Amino acid sequence: MKTITTTQDLDAFCSRARNFDYVTVDTEFLRERTYFSKLCLIQLAIPGDGPEDAVLVDPLENGLELDPLYDLFRDTSVVKVLHAARQDLEIFFVDAGVIPDPMFDTQVAAMVCGFGEQVGYETLVRKIARQPLDKTSRFTDWSRRPLTEAQKTYALADVTHLRDIYEFLSAKLKETGREQWVAEEVRTLTAPETYIVKPEEAWKRVKTRNASGRFLAVVRELAKFRESYAQGRDIPRNRVFKDDALVELASTKPATHNDLGRSRLLLREARKGDIAEGILKAVQDGLNCPTEDMPKVDKSQSKTQVNPALADLLRVLLKAKSESFGVAPKLIASAADLDSIASGERDLPALAGWRRDVFGGDALRLCDGKIALTAKGNDIRTIDL
Repeated sequence: MKTITTTQDLDAFCSRARNFDYVTVDTEFLRERTYFSKLCLIQLAIPGDGPEDAVLVDPLENGLELDPLYDLFRDTSVVKVLHAARQDLEIFFVDAGVIPDPMFDTQVAAMVCGFGEQVGYETLVRKIARQPLDKTSRFTDWSRRPLTEAQKTYALADVTHLRDIYEFLSAKLKETGREQWVAEEVRTLTAPETYIVKPEEAWKRVKTRNASGRFLAVVRELAKFRESYAQGRDIPRNRVFKDDALVELASTKPATHNDLGRSRLLLREARKGDIAEGILKAVQDGLNCPTEDMPKVDKSQSKTQVNPALADLLRVLLKAKSESFGVAPKLIASAADLDSIASGERDLPALAGWRRDVFGGDALRLCDGKIALTAKGNDIRTIDL
């Protein structure tokens, strides 16, 4: 197997790849100790059975530039095939502002083709490529050099079998007329805003039951500080302080270093220095936030407004529709989506695009009392009212 270590060799492979309809792509990276992923290896394969048709690219090699690969990513005549692509795409976007176009995600396609929810690569290799897959090197340190032969073999398998999987799923989508379904899902994956983390919006990921505007203003400022601090120093946000500590700080509203010392959940390192100063300032900024600038809770999404009986009926309808179309239920609608529909929300992905044809249209008719559900044997059917 070939490992590319020079820009010239990478350019030669990428130039050759332009002669084919697609190229399969995967990466190995580390992220346990950093905010941003550290790219350690890139795997590429083109159609063919020769040893020259699948290569490893070593981005840690001095002097190797990835520009030829990024030019290939921009070439719209070649489909870039990845599995569960989100983290890979984030790496390329953060590194060079590039997102492969066009891009095909085999995990999304497999969900559309009836292989279940968030189906793993190993499962697809077994079911489609009919090959075993050795995963013993999965949790190794990909930053260490030299790579072992076992690591190289493992890494290369992530793109060689992907060729068979792509060709099978692509043909299946064409046969069923569901290519546009996958295209809709991929649009979200390839949107740059998917990978832009704005510190001022980081608070929206923090789970809390307190809907007080003042409390949420403090949460917002603490989350903003944590995100900015973690990004600036390239460390995991949990190394600054964890979500449970953030919620505790928003509740206790410490004003001094002594107050921080009484925290039960705050890491010892966060009680002094730059982090401590940042926490105290964030709390004060949240407390001083004008009322009109406080975060607003969308009360229309309140669980108290959900019609539980209707939500249950929607779950039955979703199960019936997913089985009928052979599509993973969560790809159509999440449990939260069903509760939102039952509470009157209508601006949801589950009610638009291909999802409306499969489920959303009947879901709205069920909510409006225009159809009912009936059982015949093991089948759930809709009847007009």
